[in-house]
Amino acid sequence: MPQRTSLADADCAIARALDVVGDWWTLLIVRDTARGVHRFDALQHELGVSRKVLTERLRLLIDAGVLSREPYQERPARYEYRLTPRGRALLPVLIALQDWGDAWVTGDGATMATTQESSREAARVHALVGTRVPELSLPFHTGAEHDPVATATPYTVLYFFPGAYARPESYPPDWAGIPGARGCTLESCTYRDQLAEFTAAGATVHGVSTQRPDEQRAFAEAERLRFPLLSDADLTLTAALRLPTFRAAGISRLKRLTLVVDRDRTVREALYPITDIEQSVRAALATVRAAAGVKAG
Repeated sequence: MPQRTSLADADCAIARALDVVGDWWTLLIVRDTARGVHRFDALQHELGVSRKVLTERLRLLIDAGVLSREPYQERPARYEYRLTPRGRALLPVLIALQDWGDAWVTGDGATMATTQESSREAARVHALVGTRVPELSLPFHTGAEHDPVATATPYTVLYFFPGAYARPESYPPDWAGIPGARGCTLESCTYRDQLAEFTAAGATVHGVSTQRPDEQRAFAEAERLRFPLLSDADLTLTAALRLPTFRAAGISRLKRLTLVVDRDRTVREALYPITDIEQSVRAALATVRAAAGVKAG
């Protein structure tokens, strides 16, 4: 594709970046490769784009170092397209665009850690049911990296929360005034107190936020959590699932929602919006028990 940057924009990083990703299809290709769609035919199916246009955009992204082209079959030769480190650095851009769209295009611009049940944002989360969580790894609060989906148990409960801190002064200014933001400690402690019931039903519990691992570790130690917290500070899982976010204190934060995922990485239930935290924990446990055929005690 021809360069569109004018001489006046030669030193403008925004204009230079738009030469690479300023096209409708290029960012959508980045979006879908982040979701785990890596092969040409699958990308074409997801995007509904012509083979010619897709070929051109893939070539552009490869030349720009955003995607790599990796063989997965020799005869005939077939390739997968995967994000490079340069490409993964675009994930915060995608999330910022999604956040802006949720807030200002389909919303009223309010900063919220939740949504309305009838919103398109809620519909997007509920549409995750039946889809698969891509294979990836995130840092646990202990420092090691692990797959967010457990393979040692039939089910994984992933509860996503805006942020929880060991010290009250660590919360962003005006945190309590953001609808849906309060309650992260209550949510984590409720899962902690009912962990034995989830374990008996065959489920692993993981909490996920965009906080740094050291912040999560301090919180987990203060509240004596007995399950891992995962850091999605790089927004890898957030972008892969197109999870809703909001910004507070200059950081993209996950809105409160819960996914129940089976061992095959398929989402079995999506709880969003969450208006009653303790009820949401009970609903997640009921989902696991029903799937596993376990009766409540």
